[in-house]
Amino acid sequence: MTVQSRTTTAAPLTIAAAVADRGRVVDHTFARNGEPAPPRLAWFVDGLARAMRARGYTEVGEPGPTVQVVLHALDADEPRPYRRKNAPTFVVALGYVPEPPTDLLRTGYPLLVQGLANLAVLVSDGPTGPIASFVTLEQGTYRVDHAGDDGQFFTAVLERVEPLATSRLVIANEFLPDLPEALWSGDDQTAQITRAGERLGALDLLPAAFPIEEILSERDLRHVKLLYGIGGLSYGNVSARRLPPTESAWGPEFWMSASGVDKANLREIGRDILLVRGYEPARNSIILSIPPEVKPNRVSVDAIEHWMIYREHPDVHAILHVHAWIKGTPATEINYPCGTVELATSVADLVRQAPDPTRAVVGQKNHGLTITGHSLDEIFARIDGHIVRAVPMD
Repeated sequence: MTVQSRTTTAAPLTIAAAVADRGRVVDHTFARNGEPAPPRLAWFVDGLARAMRARGYTEVGEPGPTVQVVLHALDADEPRPYRRKNAPTFVVALGYVPEPPTDLLRTGYPLLVQGLANLAVLVSDGPTGPIASFVTLEQGTYRVDHAGDDGQFFTAVLERVEPLATSRLVIANEFLPDLPEALWSGDDQTAQITRAGERLGALDLLPAAFPIEEILSERDLRHVKLLYGIGGLSYGNVSARRLPPTESAWGPEFWMSASGVDKANLREIGRDILLVRGYEPARNSIILSIPPEVKPNRVSVDAIEHWMIYREHPDVHAILHVHAWIKGTPATEINYPCGTVELATSVADLVRQAPDPTRAVVGQKNHGLTITGHSLDEIFARIDGHIVRAVPMD
């Protein structure tokens, strides 16, 4: 999907949450960081680097703000962060554990966030050969097993890493304190969002985020939240098109749940529920309208995905995203990170291919579901009795 900018004479933007310009990194560059002390980890880092060079990546001597990918070797017992200083570098945390973890998420997620990484890969020795176990920020888990050929193994590992490492995040929020007073208390659509959050809580479809507050310092927690939009409390989000339909200079307007709030208690406009005015490609930012004097929360990182769907399908009036599953759901082929143009485009493509895009159910690989509808109430009526919490991982 092509994203085009529009000329606008809107009021100046304020309270911008800035992120680094993707243009600062040099495409297809990578560097190593840290000392891979265990021999197996050193073997893995060397093999992955070799596969990246064969794929056309240039290895540079030192990591820095212009490097696209950093292979960050860490000590699994005392992991240290790689601090990218707001550069849009993709960091792969690499650690060694002697045996494949019985609980990969519990073992790998702390290493991922303590390393301030986008992706964690745990290398271990299995009964028939080395194993690479992956953990994503969205709690996706999967593994690649060595089948006897080093070249095939590292090619398979790189095929898992590369699409994530080259994707583009859209997590900048820019706020206009110009929400009309008549909307300061919400409208019928925000009331639907409140009810939807309550229903998600009642159905036990708001799994708690991994307790990163318990394993990160306050400084590093702020860093993770800024870079990746992780807010804690619960996963999932809901949105509803503003009715009657309105379109700003940045595209269709819609209400959406905020990041890092209790989704079962979505009530306050500007903090729990935000009005998305659209997307500004020139600044790679989501534009939001808030009441004056309100210190807003950031909108959900999936706002770019919802914006794409609302823009293409005028009859879609609501979207629900849950970390749950419905059997037989078509899914994206690659588990792109949340908040990236690539994930948004993949989901929008599946919605377009659905028999009825206004009532589509599509899957996000190793992650969950995006469901479109005529209203949030209508969506819940459709999925009642069909949805399960367990998301299939591969």
